Amino acid sequence: MSTALVVENDPADDVRRLGEWLTEAGLTLEIRRPHAGDELPETLDGYAALVVLGGAQSAYPDAAGTPGAPWFPRLESLLRKAVRHRTPTLAVCLGAQLLATAHNGTVVRSPSGPEIGPGLVGRRDAADTDPLFRYVPLLPDVLQWHLDEITELPAGAVLLAASTRYPHQAFRLGDRAWGVQFHIECDADMIARWAAKDDGLLADLGYAPQDVVDACAAALADVEEVWQPFAARFAALALGTLSGAGRSLPLLGQ
Repeated sequence: MSTALVVENDPADDVRRLGEWLTEAGLTLEIRRPHAGDELPETLDGYAALVVLGGAQSAYPDAAGTPGAPWFPRLESLLRKAVRHRTPTLAVCLGAQLLATAHNGTVVRSPSGPEIGPGLVGRRDAADTDPLFRYVPLLPDVLQWHLDEITELPAGAVLLAASTRYPHQAFRLGDRAWGVQFHIECDADMIARWAAKDDGLLADLGYAPQDVVDACAAALADVEEVWQPFAARFAALALGTLSGAGRSLPLLGQ
């Protein structure tokens, strides 16, 4: 079994470089696009891993109680099943927020404002014993593009990376599900499309769209240096070849 289910929530945020890294590491990707009408499965039977990507939607319901997208309840159910059955899971940006809300964490429109562009996050001490994050440097390069924020992690979640304004940058649930608030899948073309779509937001922040694109493009090599091996370790975990990953990890990072 070597197939990872990839859920694409938004056509503007596909699996891109992350998909290349995962396939190079031995996984086959089955991409479901619920925004285009693809059905999500009820279970993860037959899948080696689950990858949930980002998107422009919000992980929390609107004022009328309507989910951010019609398929989010099914997707949150899959995320709960993934954690319960120890299916290796990697959730990116919106995906990480849905992993949190699926387990009673809290996501809101960030009181700190949007976080956009290249940056650094700080690895926490709990990462030292994490099978994926233990090899991540203390201050890894990342790309950010989000307006919402995880303000409260689910009970039992282990915080793995943080930053000053947005303290919940990466976390683990159980021993095989990871959420990262930042983006590791982007290439320069994807960033350019986001900048064009969000030109009004960037103007409000005082950012020139091309400057943001250029800054992100300049950081891509550094992002790849950290997160391509990270993706390979995730694939190895899914394939059952990651050394030392067979045991359960403590939920609270003790």
